[in-house]
Amino acid sequence: MRTHITLPNVRRRKIPEEFKDNDNRFAESLVEYFLEKYTKKGDTVLDIFAGLGTTLFVAEEMGRIPFGVEYSETRYIYIKENLQNKENIIHGDSLKLLEYDIPECDFCIASPIYMNEDETENPYAAYTTEGTYVQYLEDTRKIYSNVKKKMKPNSKIVIEVSNLKKGGVVTTLAWDIGKEISKILNFEGEIIVNWTNNNTEKADGFYGYGYDHSYCLVFSNN
Repeated sequence: MRTHITLPNVRRRKIPEEFKDNDNRFAESLVEYFLEKYTKKGDTVLDIFAGLGTTLFVAEEMGRIPFGVEYSETRYIYIKENLQNKENIIHGDSLKLLEYDIPECDFCIASPIYMNEDETENPYAAYTTEGTYVQYLEDTRKIYSNVKKKMKPNSKIVIEVSNLKKGGVVTTLAWDIGKEISKILNFEGEIIVNWTNNNTEKADGFYGYGYDHSYCLVFSNN
């Protein structure tokens, strides 16, 4: 397994104006890289934090069958309007993944909603309820416990995540999530994704959150 790749941090798909102020998608090139590496045409691909549908749209373009879960109703509607397999996007909560009619999948790639250690609102409830970083990590583990039960034996699960630098303080989010998920899935290693683009580097880096890179944590269901 390669442990370092370089990809352009360019989001090719145009999105509605209402989403542009909170465009936290990963680039299509990331999904393409891992679908080429771990899947073949006709395979089922799961994204439990569908966001604006990048994984699902790329999967369809590459001849895979996508399934996704999205908490936000407006984002769910946008995905459903543009997805060919419209019945395969679910408006719901990944903590309730086992309640949904999703088959065993061949591959999962997702990026969880990020949380800084000092935040006090729950990202998994769209920041509408109180929460702690400890509870967030426990919920992330619970979600991936559900994912494990929705994946075929020996399938791969990739989590794209970053550490977070805020005001000179670093939340080791990537490492903390890796430690939690390693309790339930076999950790195969991390791939550092070096992000580039054609713009001048900003204060928070090409990727954001103070960095030019993110991590793809690779797990297997065995």
